[in-house]
Amino acid sequence: MIGLRGQLFEMLVEPGVAPDDLRQRVLAAVQPGERPRRMTFEEFLAWADEDTHAEWVDGEVRMSSPASDQHQDIARFLTAILSAYVEAHHLGIIRPAPFQMRLAQSSREPDLIFLANAHLTRRKPTYLDGPADVVIEILSPESATRDRGEKFFEYEAAGVPEYWLIDPLRQQAEFYLLGSDGHYRPALAEAEGSFTSRAIPGCTLRIAWLWQPPTVLEALRELRIV
Repeated sequence: MIGLRGQLFEMLVEPGVAPDDLRQRVLAAVQPGERPRRMTFEEFLAWADEDTHAEWVDGEVRMSSPASDQHQDIARFLTAILSAYVEAHHLGIIRPAPFQMRLAQSSREPDLIFLANAHLTRRKPTYLDGPADVVIEILSPESATRDRGEKFFEYEAAGVPEYWLIDPLRQQAEFYLLGSDGHYRPALAEAEGSFTSRAIPGCTLRIAWLWQPPTVLEALRELRIV
């Protein structure tokens, strides 16, 4: 006779019984297998491979949920146009996830980061040792509270100059600039619905591109890259 845990596990793995997101969350809590133990940052790097989407926070491993198709579309588009822009102007590098950014008490895995030439010494073979110059997070229902809460304050405290929060569900983007007092201030979009980055000199993003993206080639033409 199986116990309650076993019955719940069998119910959740049967298709059509529970909503997909609920099934995934409960499965993660009850299915057999060891959870990652507390570990040092060095142990975390050795434990995680290139296909592992996880973060290290105060000595604990936190796994990330799978990204949605829309999330991936936005990440792919931004990676393509920002990489081309910073390479054309010799400004630095773009790194999409998975790539760790180590801060004082955590190692986060932003969706995209920009690292300026002046800070390239922070780049290590498998992680960034210190803050990026721009951090971009694409929100999901699961990550929104974390991205707006603990990550916001961690990035602020670490001195990340620019933090972009992109919300596909609400089709809105927020941009925060670090002030001289060490606190983020929201940057308002320009009249035509664009945002010009301070950390990526001269780079202007049309916010509507995030929800209705042109082809990468069309975007690069507008950015005068091709």
